[in-house]
Amino acid sequence: MENWKFALSSIWGHKMRSILTMLGIIIGVAAVVIIMGLGNAMKNSVTSTFSSKQKDIQLYFQEKGEEEDLYAGLHTHENNHEVKPEWLEQIVKDIDGIDSYYFTNSATSTISYEKKKVDNASIIGVSKDYFNIKNYDIVAGRTLTDNDYSNFSRIILLDTVLADDLFGEGNYKSALNKVVSLSDKDYLVVGVYKTDQTPVSFDGLSGGAVMANTQVASEFGTKEIGSIYIHVNDIQNSMNLGNQAADMLTNISHIKDGQYAVPDNSKIVEEINGQFSIMTTVIGSIAAISLLVGGIGVMNIMLVSVTERTREIGLRKALGATRLKILSQFLIESVVLTVLGGLIGLLLAQLSVGALGNAMTLKGACISLDVALIAVLFSASIGVFFGMLPANKASKLDPIEALRYE
Repeated sequence: MENWKFALSSIWGHKMRSILTMLGIIIGVAAVVIIMGLGNAMKNSVTSTFSSKQKDIQLYFQEKGEEEDLYAGLHTHENNHEVKPEWLEQIVKDIDGIDSYYFTNSATSTISYEKKKVDNASIIGVSKDYFNIKNYDIVAGRTLTDNDYSNFSRIILLDTVLADDLFGEGNYKSALNKVVSLSDKDYLVVGVYKTDQTPVSFDGLSGGAVMANTQVASEFGTKEIGSIYIHVNDIQNSMNLGNQAADMLTNISHIKDGQYAVPDNSKIVEEINGQFSIMTTVIGSIAAISLLVGGIGVMNIMLVSVTERTREIGLRKALGATRLKILSQFLIESVVLTVLGGLIGLLLAQLSVGALGNAMTLKGACISLDVALIAVLFSASIGVFFGMLPANKASKLDPIEALRYE
């Protein structure tokens, strides 16, 4: 207990020096923990994104002899073969567990309103049941109606990202009934929707707009049915249901140059998480260099402290303090410095991860308990490692020589 008092009084007596000494530890711990926190949040986002997508299974065409596309689930596939809606209706009717389907086509265009414009915006054409199945939050206005499809109306919905860019952040109601321009043609904004888009989701809808697939086909020259999706009600059996649907669509369409297939999202999750782990480890290791620099700073200041307190050490030894007590006194002081720095760095990391997570729309971005414990223990180990040399030097001082020190 006495050594703790000596250590704390020494730190408190040199507040500015102690704070400057801790800076390297604070920055190092904060950098490493922020990277780990965001890395884990992104991995969790990948997992949750593809888990939720298991209810919407994309059927993509795989040419004969073509290897399985590991990343098929990361992007939409424009179907080059004729697909009739009645074929998909037959699949829904015949396969228990599949309750609906939808299809999309896509294009890119510059969207402008008055003096504001967004280049290369994603335009998604959707079938009638799209919004019912996706269940997106309509923050203003309405979705597409049957009349919009049959009349080829130039009607458009904007997602919140695009609406923010064109009409100002959060001004979604003001976007309604405004006319925006796409490829020199005017479209009436009837709704604004919010997707479940995250930085690691891949449906291509961030910063985009939605209109009837018939309208996209008419205006941009795409097929009415581009990418095909089935919606299953049994997420545990989604891959099996998807494969059944793919086989049935292959048979119904009588295609000879390939077959319909289903992306295996579990492989995608495994691959991407592995890449995130490698990236987090590499960047974290680079950031950890600042911890090394911080540790050297602690060792340096502790050596200065030993020199400044040489007479005090000699006096304590003359009064009976053992070598172990002197050693533990300076080790405790070193550990207290690094642990305090680690705790402050941890607090800064938590605040930063929360703020960055919100900015990046990462759900659940926070510092896990195990990461926090590792950070504190690692800070303590830095204190022990880099404090050992000064502490050992102090414990070996000859009391007579130390008392003579000026």
